[in-house]
Amino acid sequence: MKEIVVISGKGGTGKTSITASFAYLSEKNIVIADCDVDAADMHLLLKPKIIRREDFYSSLEAVINQDICTSCNRCFEVCRFDAISRENDTYSVIPLNCEGCSYCEKVCPVDAITMKRRLDGEWYISDTRLNKPMVHAKLGIGTENSGKLVATVKNLAKQVAELYQKEYILVDGSPGVGCPVISSLSGASFVVLITEPSVSGLHDLQRVYKLVKKFGLKAGIIVNKYDLNFNKYLEIMDFAKKENIIPIAEFPYDETFVKAMTQGITMAECKDSKIKNLLKDAWDKIIELT
Repeated sequence: MKEIVVISGKGGTGKTSITASFAYLSEKNIVIADCDVDAADMHLLLKPKIIRREDFYSSLEAVINQDICTSCNRCFEVCRFDAISRENDTYSVIPLNCEGCSYCEKVCPVDAITMKRRLDGEWYISDTRLNKPMVHAKLGIGTENSGKLVATVKNLAKQVAELYQKEYILVDGSPGVGCPVISSLSGASFVVLITEPSVSGLHDLQRVYKLVKKFGLKAGIIVNKYDLNFNKYLEIMDFAKKENIIPIAEFPYDETFVKAMTQGITMAECKDSKIKNLLKDAWDKIIELT
């Protein structure tokens, strides 16, 4: 099976909307994986019906047993994250501040502190309104290990693809260059870079491509709203040419984008969209290159 990973150096480039359009335009032989777990929103367009739901645990959290605690103050003294609350000689843990480092557990002289697994989110296997399977997840508020949750989503997507004999996994990755992006790129067959003609668009494209290059992955580029700043568009294409990034498509600014979003559909489903045919051509080219 082959993994097509769609990423962008920054948010707001239209990455998820374009990826959802590709999901709509694809044949039935794909599994969709929403790996933007910090701010998942592809479900708004694809309306998944959850078939399986599981809790995701990956970090630790300190818990103080009040029946054993002697109020020695050692945990309060050593915690560098201000995660220990002290009130009237009663000590408790502030969950959002706790980093799970276990230092407090180690210094407690009476073993009143234990580390428990923290609920960091949920993952789902769903069917979508497109009749194509989707694996997605939700990271908990203030929790960590988004990279591990992305890895979980990708592994599940592979299992679903094998079970239903799907040829492709279409991955909507996170913007930026952090752990979720690194995890999304692991095992990719082809990377699609989505950018826009702006100063930050070019800068963040250069940053994220350094990561793609480090993985030694084949990549192509789509410039969204290219006609809003033609000079910056030319700079982006010059960079792509120097780095041997394959040009896939340039999409003009299209006001029907807002119409599609308010209706909860993809751009590829809008009959009056200027880029509907361009999206189809771009997807066909991606399949050809993968």
